Amino acid sequence: MQNLFSNIYKDKTVLVTGHTGFKGSWLVYWLDQMGAKVVGYSLEAPTTPNHIGFLNLDIISIIGDIRDVDKLNQTMQTYKPDIVFHLAAQPLVRLSYENPIETYETNVIGTLKVFEACRNANVKAIVNITSDKAYENKEWIWGYRENDPMGGYDPYSSSKGCADLLANSYRNSYFNPNDYKKTHNTLLASCRAGNVIGGGDWAKDRLMTDIMLSVSQGKKVSIRNPYATRPWQHVLEPLSGYLHIGQKLLEEQVAFGEAWNFGPSDEGSITVEEVVKNVKKHWETIDYEINREQNQPHEANLLKLDCSKAHIILKWKDVWDSDTTFEKTVKWYKAYYEEEKMLTKEDLLTYVNDAKLKSIEWTL
Repeated sequence: MQNLFSNIYKDKTVLVTGHTGFKGSWLVYWLDQMGAKVVGYSLEAPTTPNHIGFLNLDIISIIGDIRDVDKLNQTMQTYKPDIVFHLAAQPLVRLSYENPIETYETNVIGTLKVFEACRNANVKAIVNITSDKAYENKEWIWGYRENDPMGGYDPYSSSKGCADLLANSYRNSYFNPNDYKKTHNTLLASCRAGNVIGGGDWAKDRLMTDIMLSVSQGKKVSIRNPYATRPWQHVLEPLSGYLHIGQKLLEEQVAFGEAWNFGPSDEGSITVEEVVKNVKKHWETIDYEINREQNQPHEANLLKLDCSKAHIILKWKDVWDSDTTFEKTVKWYKAYYEEEKMLTKEDLLTYVNDAKLKSIEWTL
C-alpha cells in the first residue's frame, strides 16, 4: 500500500479537515495505510453510528471548528503539515435551506480561515474539496468542465461555488503559480466530485443512507426525486483523484495547481429510481415508495461532470463501474447490519488491486 502514489505520503504530515465525516474518514484510513502521519481537524462525528469511530486509527484527532481561527492556526503551527486536504463542510442541500447562515459561514468563511492558516504556516500543498454542485447548473446533457462558471441554486450549492471562487482568488493573489518559489511556496488545487457513495455514510437525506437505514429497519424507503440523474461513484474513486493531485503538488509540479473534476464514466449517471432497483439485486428485502408530496425543496434533476482533463493530463480513471459500486456499497452495509462486520479494509484492498490490474498511473 505504501508504494502507491510514488510512495509520496509515507512519513509525510498530512492534515485533513473534516476527518470525522464520511469522505474524510475513508481518506484518513487510506493515508494511514500508506504510512502518513495523519492529523485530523474536525467537529465531532456528525452521526451515530459513524465510520471514523469504527476504524480505531492511531492518528492525531483534534476536535475543532474551522471557523475557530485561533485553534486552526495553533494546529497548523504545532504540526506543520506538508499538505492539507480540506474537506470540512456543511455538506447537505436540504439542511442548507434550514440553516443558510451556518452553511455559508462554514463553507465560505471556514474555507477562508483554512487558507489563511495554511498561508501563515507556509503549507506546501493544499487540496481544496468542493462539489459538482458548485457549477451554475443549466440542466443540460453535457458535463461541466473546470472552466465553466460557478453558480448554485440552493444555499449549499451556492456556498460551494463561492468556496471555489475564493480558492481561485487565493491562487491568483497569494499562491500564484508564476510566483512559486519566489514570493511563496504553496500550490493550491480544487477538486470537484459527483455523488459519492460507499459504506459508512449515515448522513441524513442521502439516498444510499436512506435505503440502507430503511431496509435494516424493515421499512420502505421514501424516494423524493425518482427521475433525478446523478453521476454515482464509490467514495474511493474521487479520493484516488485527490491523492493523485496531492502527489503532484508535493512533487512541486506547478501545472497541477488548478481545478479538477472527478466523476464516473457516462454509464455511472443513472436515475434515483434505477439506483434503488440496482441495489435491490444485492439485498432483496429492499423496498421503496415514491414520495409525491408537493413543495419539496428544489434539487437539480440533471448534473454531470466532464472529467476529460483528469483523464488526459492526470491519467486518472475510475476503477469500478456502477454495478460494482452499488454491489460494494450494499455489501458493506449488509455485513454491518447482519454480521456486525466492517468491510472497509477489504474494499480498499480490492479497489487498489483492481486499479493495478488496469495499470492506472497512481498504482505504478
